[in-house]
Amino acid sequence: MPPRTRAGAFPAAVALTWVAYFGVLQWSVVRFRVPIVLVLTACTLALAWWQWARPTATALTSRSAALALLLSAVVAVTVPMFSYLPPTARTVAVAIIAAGSLACAVLLARPGPRTGPVTVGVAVATYLVGAVTAVVSDPAPRIDVWVTLQQAADGLLHGQNMYAMTWTGSPGIQDAFTYLPWTGVLLAPGRWLAGDVRWALLAWTMVAVVGLLQLGRGGIRGRSATWTAAPAVAVLLLAPGTLTQVDQAWTEPLLLAGIVWWAVLVRQDRAWWAVIPLALACASKQHLALLLPILLVWRPFGWRRTVATGALTGALLLPWFLAGPSDFVHDTISLLVSFHPIRFANTLYLLALNTFGVTLPFWLTGLVVLASLAAVVAVVHRRQPDLPELLRWLALMLLVANVVNKQAFYNQFWLVGALVAASMATRASTSSSRNGG
Repeated sequence: MPPRTRAGAFPAAVALTWVAYFGVLQWSVVRFRVPIVLVLTACTLALAWWQWARPTATALTSRSAALALLLSAVVAVTVPMFSYLPPTARTVAVAIIAAGSLACAVLLARPGPRTGPVTVGVAVATYLVGAVTAVVSDPAPRIDVWVTLQQAADGLLHGQNMYAMTWTGSPGIQDAFTYLPWTGVLLAPGRWLAGDVRWALLAWTMVAVVGLLQLGRGGIRGRSATWTAAPAVAVLLLAPGTLTQVDQAWTEPLLLAGIVWWAVLVRQDRAWWAVIPLALACASKQHLALLLPILLVWRPFGWRRTVATGALTGALLLPWFLAGPSDFVHDTISLLVSFHPIRFANTLYLLALNTFGVTLPFWLTGLVVLASLAAVVAVVHRRQPDLPELLRWLALMLLVANVVNKQAFYNQFWLVGALVAASMATRASTSSSRNGG
């Protein structure tokens, strides 16, 4: 293609891939379908190609974001979506998300001097109104995630060890807290102050949004600098499946906030301070440990800060480990390794099980993940990419782990998309060549 054609085609391809990815994710909740697995696998290959080829075209323009938002509105009202909301509230919430997506699409289709702040305002307002509708209309979702987070918050308030508690009324897991402890700690204020941990998740989502806007500033100055991330913020907040994410109390927005603010502080040449949000994220959910070897070889953060992150994470986990070592190891490691496959996880592992009746050995999944991690580490060590590209390498690593795992659902895949959105919100910089180790 001529350069001008390539420059226009690539953002459109990103927008279409984004909607295909989140569209099948909205469809995927509590159902397994072979086409869903195939689309997610194709998106994994597309992200790998993007990382390997490193096209110079802009990943997300205002007009390609408008296309993504327009199609997201269509997906919101046409693709099946799982929710515990009553029918009327569900219809209202879906209509709010679709209308907000259309409004943002119109704004971005004809960008002007105030497009950025107005788009962010509409996207944030739409997200919050839809999310509040979901929380208020479904005050007690029938999912073990919400039950365990609520009761863990109550236990924290009374000095109990969440890893030694038994959950009352849980429709799933009843005797384990499968997250790392800082998920419970950082979400507990939502329960303490407003009766529901999901209010804290909404707050952490807004913390992440502020971080995304800061990433858009880069090294430029001026009144409009803050709003260059507006297209990425809008497509993320209004991505298909958003209402399910809120309703189910899935915790990935908390992880996103930690990683985004890590990126902000690295970008601002305060990489030692970046250790804190990254350690809090790593002390909240286990699989973020996969990211640390990649950061170890990326010089703007470097091995000293990565080791410090690991040490601080260990210190944050230590009180709960010391309170009950066997309980802690059982809930956060042993149970998850031995847990049975859930048949509506749309992964290659479940494709082999559901379609061909083959149970893949655990070592094979581990081998694929470790081989992918080794490859990503080698490429990042050699290339020393800028921050946007690095965020996509982190996303790719998590995506590969999801696709081959025996259980990965909307929320894990959402975090991958959120990291890609963060990369598209981040202004490229040449500062990544500095040795921060």
